[in-house]
Amino acid sequence: GHPGGVIKNLVAIIMAGVLGIYGLIVAIIIAGRVTQPDNAAGINTYSQYNGWAHIGAGLTCGLSCLAAGATIGMIGETGVLATGLRAQGNHARMFRSIPSSGDGEDGGAVGPDTSVVMGDENKLFVGMLIMLIFSEALALYGLIVALIVSQSQYQCGE
Repeated sequence: GHPGGVIKNLVAIIMAGVLGIYGLIVAIIIAGRVTQPDNAAGINTYSQYNGWAHIGAGLTCGLSCLAAGATIGMIGETGVLATGLRAQGNHARMFRSIPSSGDGEDGGAVGPDTSVVMGDENKLFVGMLIMLIFSEALALYGLIVALIVSQSQYQCGE
């Protein structure tokens, strides 16, 4: 095992966890704008307009986070598998013996394959990270739209 590889595998999980935080932010903002009816005057202060705006904001954030979560899951799984397989393949090739050239200079010794480029799996990780960032942007766009939509308000009785 390589400790750096474990941390790399957690990136997709952490990015998926951020999506839940986006939903929590929108839920707190919407909950703060819901008003109780004024029982003394018999007036409902929370209009249908506000209700539909809040449902629209919640669905916008929720569905965009759902799409981002699906893409992060697919990219994360494929990227982690590919990075791990690439590292494992490089490790196996590094310690595979190569017969000598047979010209007698090295005495017919068998040595490790020095043609293997170690750290080749980092190129795959960088590509995976870029795709994860763009997937997270889908949810961020949904969060921004949800914040804008949730701010529109109509007060009953005005």
